[in-house]
Amino acid sequence: MDEALRAGIAIYNAGDYHAAHDAWEERWLELESGTDDERLLHGLIQFTAAIHHARDRNWSGATGLAESATTYLDGLPSTYRGVDLTSVRAALERLDADPVWVERRAPPPLRHEEAVVMPEDLRFEAAAVAARVLAAAYGYDTATIDRAITFAREEIEGGEQTLFTTAVMEFVTADAARALVYQRLAEHVERRNREYEDVDGLFEP
Repeated sequence: MDEALRAGIAIYNAGDYHAAHDAWEERWLELESGTDDERLLHGLIQFTAAIHHARDRNWSGATGLAESATTYLDGLPSTYRGVDLTSVRAALERLDADPVWVERRAPPPLRHEEAVVMPEDLRFEAAAVAARVLAAAYGYDTATIDRAITFAREEIEGGEQTLFTTAVMEFVTADAARALVYQRLAEHVERRNREYEDVDGLFEP
């Protein structure tokens, strides 16, 4: 859960408020309803959705989600799973009372383990979650990203963290240059796929 949690927080802190919830949604759906972990993820999903709607000037949507997010987070401690919920609750209270404030200033960052986690702070497994989320959000081929992640894990298991590990991390952190990074990553994936196909062919009768 920690990888998905940190991935979503980093995506949110980078300003992708709508995409952030996708890092948490799959894990949230696996959890038993009403557990503390489920309520945390459900509350964060609705919090980011409230921010997204407020920035789109959907004031009623923002206030409704702020109210329901507050309900899901109610009863959890001020810090849960390393997430600072005090600042989240304060933002939700302000959103509910005056959603227009997000036009006047940036939404508050999310903190995990007392730090404002950004994409460049992610370790590989959390970055892999973020890479899948960002690929889907921005229309890149998710199968190519998944293949790059597989190749990166092979590198890590072999004690080598170079080509694909770096490419996946760069895809997550590139932002404005993401299209260029993806193009290079896709070329590396295609080349590695061909290498695997060539090796497989050596053992055919």
